[in-house]
Amino acid sequence: MTLSVGLVGARGHTGHELLRLIAARDDMSLAFASSRELDGQPVSSVAPEFGEGLSFEALDDEAVAARGADAVVLALPNGAAAPFVEAIDRSAPDTLIVDLSADYRFNDDWRYGLPELNGRASLSEARRIANPGCYATCGQVSIAPVRGLLAAPAHVFGVSGYSGAGTTPSRKNDTEALKDNLMPYALTGHIHEAEMTRHLCHEVVFTPHVAEFFRGLIVTSHLEFAQPVSSEGVRDAFRGFYEGEALIEIMDRTPEARDGAFQDKVLVGGFGVSEDGYRGVVVATLDNLLKGAAVQAVQNLAIASGLPEYVKA
Repeated sequence: MTLSVGLVGARGHTGHELLRLIAARDDMSLAFASSRELDGQPVSSVAPEFGEGLSFEALDDEAVAARGADAVVLALPNGAAAPFVEAIDRSAPDTLIVDLSADYRFNDDWRYGLPELNGRASLSEARRIANPGCYATCGQVSIAPVRGLLAAPAHVFGVSGYSGAGTTPSRKNDTEALKDNLMPYALTGHIHEAEMTRHLCHEVVFTPHVAEFFRGLIVTSHLEFAQPVSSEGVRDAFRGFYEGEALIEIMDRTPEARDGAFQDKVLVGGFGVSEDGYRGVVVATLDNLLKGAAVQAVQNLAIASGLPEYVKA
């Protein structure tokens, strides 16, 4: 089986990664790549893996639905997915949709696509999948194995490279504003805070920051335990929980942001525990464009279509 995949929002950083990952798989093909800004340009201009013959197109919602692709990935800004979803619902309801925005992560009619935590069975043959946020993926992975031991909200301090701010110019991706700087934003009520709280079923308090590096993301999660634990016990809990997971690596040292860049996986380590055993710190890092977005989207496409979940590009 070859899964034909249409991509809407191909201009962005994540769109470029999705093109590369789809090209690397023998069981997926690119049906179309939609981008207003790149309309008419060859796809090979940003993804040489495709060679000649396929060009970017500016497709509206009805045109996307009419193409009849097996699957459509929506790599659009928050708030822009609905017209495409509604058009596909009307005329091609069997088309698999993976949405990378936050628009459907709180919708019970959609499956939440974090396979290592939410289970492959819930994604198998799903037709509507909400791809988790990059911070939300990293934060949840750093908390889930010990969630049942916690006595208080988890506090997550996150720092992302500026590619996470997208391609639309803003202060958060302005390299001059970021030079020699660490920029806090959304001090309360960030959408990833609500996302982590909802899908972990445990309260999370989250503070994001953006730094002057381009790609990668790191979170430091502060955890309070109901009973005293040891560093070794916490590490063992993580190793057991993620045993066999190809895209989560448990480290003996504390990972740094650069460790996660260009990696397809989440790296988790640190496992610091206070002397009394009631407070712990876990550090996790990933590439916000890969396991934080494109790699996870391709995982979800594959699981829902009965294909091998992970093929290294």
